[in-house]
Amino acid sequence: MSDPTPDEPYRIPLLVPQFLTERRLRERLTELGHAPHYSHELIGFDQDADGVTARLATPDGERTVRASYLIGADGGSSFVRKALGIGFPGKTLGVRAIVADVRVDGVSWDAWHRWGEDTAAQVSMCPLYGTDMFQLQAPIPFDVDIDLSAEGLTSFLRERSGRNDVVIRSVSWASAFEMNARPADTYRRERVFPTGDAAHCHPPTGGQGLNMSLQDAYNLGWKLAAVLDGAPESLLSTYEKERRPIAEALLGLSERLLEAAKNRDTHRGREVSQLDLGYPDSPLSMTSPDRAHGVRAGDRAPDAPVTGAGGLPTRLFTLFQGPHWTLLGHDVDDAPAPAPRTGLHIHVIDGGGDILDTGGHVHSAYVVRAVGARPSGRIRRGCGRHGRPRLTLHLPRCRRHPPRAGGAAAPHGNERRHDRTEPFGRPTHRA
Repeated sequence: MSDPTPDEPYRIPLLVPQFLTERRLRERLTELGHAPHYSHELIGFDQDADGVTARLATPDGERTVRASYLIGADGGSSFVRKALGIGFPGKTLGVRAIVADVRVDGVSWDAWHRWGEDTAAQVSMCPLYGTDMFQLQAPIPFDVDIDLSAEGLTSFLRERSGRNDVVIRSVSWASAFEMNARPADTYRRERVFPTGDAAHCHPPTGGQGLNMSLQDAYNLGWKLAAVLDGAPESLLSTYEKERRPIAEALLGLSERLLEAAKNRDTHRGREVSQLDLGYPDSPLSMTSPDRAHGVRAGDRAPDAPVTGAGGLPTRLFTLFQGPHWTLLGHDVDDAPAPAPRTGLHIHVIDGGGDILDTGGHVHSAYVVRAVGARPSGRIRRGCGRHGRPRLTLHLPRCRRHPPRAGGAAAPHGNERRHDRTEPFGRPTHRA
């Protein structure tokens, strides 16, 4: 990636262990007054015109739950997808691998360690920032059983690295898996929606799987919330229309990266950052005929440093953060103010408004007079320099009440180290 800019304040991708991401999601769920139910298994469900009845096996016996909708975020072997009879066409890619989060002695934490690079016996140890662990990654044969215990992985790592001084002390999580590339035939059956790996699976080349699944969930989540609060149910049809093309493109990209890796090409371009993904063909993207420059409908809304209330510095990303729509007007003091409504945040930049474009970065990135951004930080519509900021007329109509509660050592042997001491940028959040 290139150096950070006002509209893209990122330096390099931020490597976050999945379990830390899951922890933050659980913490947010707690903040909202809820908690995960562990040891609860979905064993069946039925749906009708009004909702879905789910049957769960719990430690206290079977129970029934009634809901308006059901989301199948249950992985590549999704019970929900199979129960719906949704096809999962595609192919097996002929690669088997292991991945494990481990605590290990004998390797320094300041680098990404790799041995036997570009061979069938390669193995790598990537430090997981924010933890005292590494992620072990390696291809493995199809006809070999792999011991995923600490002792087994220690023997595996020593054999491939030639390092008898490394010891894996504990294994937090480990998996041996076969790589596939498969999209679901559909992302919806009436009131049930597969999402994430249940809707698409692909090789991990590029490291985009978790990002993709979170984007799916956010895209579907804000639309479900809007429909439950009174928006037209047709809004839900845009979930597949927007996310399927993204998944199909990712399947192609991850397969190309896998083939390149087999040929010793590990170059990663801008496409793996996912910063250029958009929804230009979505029914929700209202293209204005006068848009020749700046952002366009469906684009990711750029960031910009601005000055907010009390002269304090803030950023557009901070204003966008949350499940609300955002309407930005730039020098619109002569235009009629949109009517206030639930779920809409309105900010006027310059012209006596609440935000100052002190560095001119908003104007440089947007080149519009007014712009509407969705809860996921995508541009809904932009009005040119001579447009009128009546974007609220094009937002999904909801009821006017709040939403429901509900020190570095030298490399050894054939080891190759990749220095990871450069500062990290902010994580990206798009959907």
